[in-house]
Amino acid sequence: MNWSIFEGLLSGVNKYSTAFGRIWLSLVFIFRVLVYLVTAERVWSDDHKDFDCNTRQPGCSNVCFDEFFPVSHVRLWALQLILVTCPSLLVVMHVAYREVQEKRHREAHGENSGRLYLNPGKKRGGLWWTYVCSLVFKASVDIAFLYVFHSLYPKYILPPVVKCHADPCPNIVDCFISKPSEKNIFTLFMVATAAICILLNLVELIYLVSKRCHECLAARKAQAMYTGHHPHGTTSSCKQDDLLSGDLIFLGSDSHPPLLPDRPRDHVKKTIL
Repeated sequence: MNWSIFEGLLSGVNKYSTAFGRIWLSLVFIFRVLVYLVTAERVWSDDHKDFDCNTRQPGCSNVCFDEFFPVSHVRLWALQLILVTCPSLLVVMHVAYREVQEKRHREAHGENSGRLYLNPGKKRGGLWWTYVCSLVFKASVDIAFLYVFHSLYPKYILPPVVKCHADPCPNIVDCFISKPSEKNIFTLFMVATAAICILLNLVELIYLVSKRCHECLAARKAQAMYTGHHPHGTTSSCKQDDLLSGDLIFLGSDSHPPLLPDRPRDHVKKTIL
C-alpha cells in the first residue's frame, strides 16, 4: 500500500490544526504509519508459512490458523489507519470549499464587495463542527479497534502454543506461532500509540469546547455591557454575539452575516448622500 498519498493529503491539515492536532498527526506518521511500513508488515509476512502444527493431516494447519487468526494484525492496522486519517481529510475539503465560495463571491461581486469569510481556515461555524466531529470519530475508531483486538487476542498477547480441535484435525493438536515474542512487542507498541492518540483527541476536544464556551461567555458579557450603556438598543441573538469577537462565521451554521464593505467611510458617505 502506498501511504505517501495519505502523507501528501494530510500535510495540509497542520495549517488548520491546534497544537494537540499537530502532535497527533506527527505521532500517527512517525510511530504508527512508519512502524507499520518498516517493521510490522515484515514481522507478519511469514505468519501463515511458519505456523506449524504437530500433525500431518491435510488441511488441519490451515483450519487451525484461520481459527486463531480470523483477521491478520496488519490488515486490521491498515484499516484502522485509513479510518483514523480520513476525517482529517474532511477538514481540508471543508476549508477548500470555503475558499471556492470566497473566490466565486469575489468574481461575482468584485474585489471591493466585502468578504464572506475573514479567514476560511479559522474554526468557526460549520468548520468548527466538522473539526469537532472528526475528533470524536477518530477517537471512536481507535477505541473500537482496541476492543476488537482485545476480543480476538485477550490482553493483546499471542501465546507461543495454541491448541486446536477442528475438522479435519483427528484430535487436539498443538500449533506453534512464528516469532510470538517479537509480534507481542509490536502489538503492545501499536496499542500504546493508539491509546496516546485517543488521549490527544480527547484533550483537543476538551480544549476546543472550553475555548468556544469561554468566547461565547465573553461575547455575552460584552453584549450585556453594551446593552447597559445603550438601554434603547436592540438585543441580539447568540449568533450575533460572535460578531463582537471579530468572527464572521457563526457556531450554529454556515449562514453568512451582512457583508461588510472594505471602505467603511465611502459607505457612510454614500448613505448620507
